[in-house]
Amino acid sequence: MTKITFTFQGHAITAKTGQSLAAALTKAGHRNFRETAKSAERGMFCGMGVCQDCLVTVDGKPNVRACMSPAKDGMTVTRQVPFPAFTGSAPPPSDPLHLTPDVLVIGGGAGGLSAAIAAAKAGARVVILDERKVAGGQYYKQSADGSVLDAQQGDGADLVAAAVASGAEILSGVEIWGAFDPLLFLAQQGETPIIARPNMAIVATGAYERPVMVPGWTLPGVMTTGAAQTLWRSYGTLPGQRVAICGSGPLNLQVALELTRGGAEIVRLADRASHPATRPLAALAMAVSGPMLTLKGLKMELALRRMGVAVRSACDLTGVAKQDGALAATFQGAGGDEETVTVDALCMNAGFEPQNEILRLLGAKMHYDTKMGHLRCQTDPTMQTSVSGLYAVGDCKGLGGAPAARVEGTIAGAHAAAASGFGDAYDLHGAQRALTRHRRFQSRLWRLYDIAPRGVAALSGDTPICRCEELTLDDIQVGLDDRPGHAGTLKRATRVGMGRCQGRYCGPVVARMVAETTGKPIEDLSFFAPRVPIKPVAISAILAAQEALDGEA
Repeated sequence: MTKITFTFQGHAITAKTGQSLAAALTKAGHRNFRETAKSAERGMFCGMGVCQDCLVTVDGKPNVRACMSPAKDGMTVTRQVPFPAFTGSAPPPSDPLHLTPDVLVIGGGAGGLSAAIAAAKAGARVVILDERKVAGGQYYKQSADGSVLDAQQGDGADLVAAAVASGAEILSGVEIWGAFDPLLFLAQQGETPIIARPNMAIVATGAYERPVMVPGWTLPGVMTTGAAQTLWRSYGTLPGQRVAICGSGPLNLQVALELTRGGAEIVRLADRASHPATRPLAALAMAVSGPMLTLKGLKMELALRRMGVAVRSACDLTGVAKQDGALAATFQGAGGDEETVTVDALCMNAGFEPQNEILRLLGAKMHYDTKMGHLRCQTDPTMQTSVSGLYAVGDCKGLGGAPAARVEGTIAGAHAAAASGFGDAYDLHGAQRALTRHRRFQSRLWRLYDIAPRGVAALSGDTPICRCEELTLDDIQVGLDDRPGHAGTLKRATRVGMGRCQGRYCGPVVARMVAETTGKPIEDLSFFAPRVPIKPVAISAILAAQEALDGEA
């Protein structure tokens, strides 16, 4: 790949073409990307554009997400300061792009690509809107240079190629910020506004990771496990030389192995759950429902052991602190003993939250899954939601895994095309059997891990809960003392959830806190109401879309 050079805080940084700013800066040893209103340091956390914490200023333009923006030769990049001023030159306005496909697919991961292929093969005109620069989603994580790291990445490359060959049009780098009845979607691609009015829409926006909230979890160098995986699989960049991984779930095991093979030292691999060997019946049930995937997991753990990395079961993170340019991460074992390790990066994954904002904006019915601790979108056997013409597939409708997402996508794509007058309705019998197998495995898999959302009773009062508004547990508790009847009431009293990530991390915690206070069961309406714009977008983009819509009237 071609080498490029840009500056960060006056220092020359060398990067590869296609590498994200976050990857280039991390490789160069820079993890502090911005300063908050309370003078706290922040860096990359989610690695997928959700948390909005890796903001930098590029050529005088503030609010650029380093994890989603490619490094370019000659860029001048600086740490973002509170209330930054725009000092760059405003680009000329672009004419809006009007899309009227038979089937619009939102999301270019496992489910979205599968849906697009099925719909396009039926003869429908299909457009995929994908937020990332390279399709493949979080599971397949394609490399920026087109290289293939392993079989999983190769399967993803084949899926992307199949989508292209099907005739589906893939628009990358598209930020959807609005969804309105009846199936009107507003988005932005660079400086170009997009107005999409499909006949049918399939939402396949996936999920984002649930963090381990402890004192220090907002420090630069603390990131989700998926963010570390993106750095390595997409850009060949290690999150650090010494790395700790915590939370619960198979992704932590996989990324530990990938980073170790890449040259990182995993100084701690901690899982909240007890080891599966202590629960043989549950482990056997999982193995019976998915022998090949179970064998894959066993091979990963054995490979880690051969490289000197052992899983510390029933071990949890209790706090993180800065220490001489590094991080001091403290863990507590089942016996109550604490141990602190020094690392460059701390990765965390304690489950997932569906990215369901578009579905909720359009009024799709949801129900609360108490075991998984998140909302699930209700769909019929064709994957259509309670909203006519709106389908949902994959983890955005509730955690189910990539294999299930692919089957759901195929079903939804074929049925959306048929509803638009293309092809025959998809035979559900074989697909439903496959879905049942995948979902059974997922259900039994998660019984072996500890991803149920934790309460806040054990947290210290100085634990950050709302990372955007910099509110601690004590701050939120002050609002709870007035016994608000809804999370929205608490939001207005404390500003919790009013930041750039729009409550994606603090919102579920707050909903549970209010439910505990009021004694009411958690449901869809217990959460913050989704609002437009779904993600931060320039006012100029909103005005451009409004002018285009006014011109249609």
